[in-house]
Amino acid sequence: MPEVIAGLEIPETAAVAEATRRIQDTTSPLIYHHSRRVFFFGLMHARQLGVKPDPELLYLAAMFHDTGLLTSFSDVEQRFEVDGADHARTFLLDRGFSAAAAETVWTAIALHTTPGIPHRMAPEIATTYLGVLTDVLGLGLDELEQDQLAEILAAHPRGDFKNEFLRTYVDGLKNRPETTNGTVNSDVLEHFLPGFHRVTTVERMLGSPWPS
Repeated sequence: MPEVIAGLEIPETAAVAEATRRIQDTTSPLIYHHSRRVFFFGLMHARQLGVKPDPELLYLAAMFHDTGLLTSFSDVEQRFEVDGADHARTFLLDRGFSAAAAETVWTAIALHTTPGIPHRMAPEIATTYLGVLTDVLGLGLDELEQDQLAEILAAHPRGDFKNEFLRTYVDGLKNRPETTNGTVNSDVLEHFLPGFHRVTTVERMLGSPWPS
């Protein structure tokens, strides 16, 4: 029997079961519960928008979207979103998913902190992004069905999410601060990391090697 929370069904597939175990074993309860909430909120947004994301791909994108904060994928210093996207793409390809499916999940994760673009893309990409915004920033919270919301939070409680997530955020970025330039992630480091100075686009333009 598939797992159902608040009337929302978790896909009953081998990849979903394995991804769930992996995130539970390799991340933290904070990231696990956050990732599951992102999936459920993504489904709720999908219903409101009248779109139908592939639930398995949406689940995998949600579960892997913050793994880059905790485990680097490669020796290359890169944005945490790309680390998580690379983890997910390898996971999917190793389990026989099509290149197109793996690329969809990769894109959903890589763009999940990028404003203004993912909500105009494929349903899996858009609803991952909207699910993240709901859990992190409260997007559309007043419009969610409150009984559904209460059931999701009972299964996946927030606890002291705001403060704990910000600490995890900073810990995942403080050793690669240059990767945050030009992204919303630099807001977090500027607030919490003493001595951090974001390099603005104006500074980069004026400091370029062009004479004018």
